[in-house]
Order: sequence, then C-alpha cells, then structure tokens
Amino acid sequence: MIPLSVLDLVPIREGSDARAALAEACALARVAEEAGYRRYWVAEHHATPGIAGGATAVVLAAIGHATRTIRIGAGGIMLPNHNPFVIAEQFGTLDALFPGRVDLGLGRAPGAAPILGQALRKDLGRAAEYFPQDVVELRALLTGDIDLPIAATPGLGAKVDLWMLGSSLFGAQLAARLGLPYAFASHFAPDHLDAALATYREHFRPSACLEKPYAAAAMTVICAETDAEADLLASSQDQAFVRLRTGDPGKLPPPVPGYRQSLSLSEQGMLERLAAARAVGSPQTVRARIARFVERTRADEIIVSGATFDPLARQESLRLTMEAVGGTVLAA
Repeated sequence: MIPLSVLDLVPIREGSDARAALAEACALARVAEEAGYRRYWVAEHHATPGIAGGATAVVLAAIGHATRTIRIGAGGIMLPNHNPFVIAEQFGTLDALFPGRVDLGLGRAPGAAPILGQALRKDLGRAAEYFPQDVVELRALLTGDIDLPIAATPGLGAKVDLWMLGSSLFGAQLAARLGLPYAFASHFAPDHLDAALATYREHFRPSACLEKPYAAAAMTVICAETDAEADLLASSQDQAFVRLRTGDPGKLPPPVPGYRQSLSLSEQGMLERLAAARAVGSPQTVRARIARFVERTRADEIIVSGATFDPLARQESLRLTMEAVGGTVLAA
C-alpha cells in the first residue's frame, strides 16, 4: 500500500471564522492520525479570506499538540517571504516540541497577490532569485553542514525533514541537485507533473538525508458513499477554485447541486484541467483513480487535498479514502 498524507489549507467556511477553521484542522488531524495517514501538512497562504493557515508554524504547533504520532509539517513555507534564520528557529522550536515528527517543505512562490511584498516590506521578485541559496543556508542552520557565523537556537541540530515543493521544473531540478525529497502540487497545477518527476529522478544526487529519489504527488480526493454524493461535496472546492482563478476569492461556500453545468465553457475548462490529479467519488471510484494515478506517476506517496463545506464530511472522506486504498495493492 502506498503511503497517504494530508494537505490542509485550513479553509474558513462561509458563515464561520478562523477560530472554527483552526479547531476543525486539529480535529481533522486527529482523524488522519487514527486512520493511518503518514503526515499532515499545512500550506502558507496570505491575505486570502477563506484560508486560516498563514501563520503556518503557529498552526502546526496547535496540530502537534492535538495529535501524538503523525508527522506534521509545512506544505509549504514560501521561503522568499522570510529569512532562513527565522524559519530555522520556528521549525527548530517545533522539533523541540514534537521531536521526530516535523517536516519542512519549501516553495518559491509568494503564496499571495503581489501586494504581499509591500506588506512584508520585501521585494519578493528579487527574493525569489535567491531561493536556492536560501535553501542551502536554511539547511546549514539546521544541520551545521556549513560553518555559519551564527547558530539558530532552537534550530541547530533539529531533526527536521526538508522537502522541496514545486509546480514546475525549477523545484524538481533544485530538489535533485540538493538530494531532497520532492512534492509536486499536481492538485492545482498538473500540467508539468510528468516532466518534473522525470527530471527529478533523472538528475537526483544522493545526499546525507536521502539515498535515492522520493517523490510525492498531490491529488484532490473527496470520497463519499456514492459518486453523486462526492460530486456534490466537491462542488464547494470547485466554486472556491473558480472564484480564485477569476479574481474573486472568498470563504469556502456550501455545495451547489449541478454546479459544473452552470459554468461557462472557459470556467468548465479551468476545472477540467485538474481532472488528471483528481479522485472524487465512491470508495470504488477513488480507489481506481488513485491506482491509475500511481501507475502513471510512480509516486512514492500521495498527498490528499480537497476541502468540504461540512467538516464531518471531510473527516469521513479521509476515513473512506484510507479504507479504499488499503483494500488494494498500489505499488509505488
């Protein structure tokens, strides 16, 4: 059985607030742990009214306290928004609180509109140019493999697993060069998935932390008792995606029957682009679609994404997905 993990954007539902979203994330993490998921990641997004995970390290501290064994981590931290020293301290602190459980996925995108740079007092375009150097510096702050004039405390010596994230060939190339595990954001950007995984595997250089390539791929997965029920649940995620892509982001809306049929052809096309990394349906449907995706990508791990308006439906989706995949042979 291929390992399954969870990516959570900590969605804020219409009629709800960030406090409820954070409580729902902690409850979902407990369900993921009980169901046997390997890790629970939170993604950094900013200035988005429907996402409560912006202060990612703080959210992970809450999730770590709500769970006991599941790995917790950032999927990911958008490093150009920060300096490596602060991130080393934050994740060194998480490792001290939850030893042996912390992942740190690193991305190059800002995770918000360009105005974020002004709010952060940073030139994010220029900061992104230094992303490879910042990754090397951050790793050195944690491992001590390069002699630096300052030590992060907590941070130095922390057993944090670094990951490279990506939705293009850039992250794949950097992950391969540094010998890091690689996670591809195919749930929202599937176009370059096959080329990125091939590049990563072909150019991978063994490192102190990883002897051979290890690639995870994200899918939108929503599982319910029937295909029709799952499609209805998924309409909340579909609405949120279309609104984001058309410049009108908001809180996660309730499901709408027949939502896709109400869209224009261009909007339907936005959603159809995601079909290659999507498994929405009954346990049988989800099992078959994940199996085809793994056969195609040879992914070592699947990262399950996808939100539902009803938090309990999302919990049940995780349970049903694990049961479905656990009942078949999926070879990575």
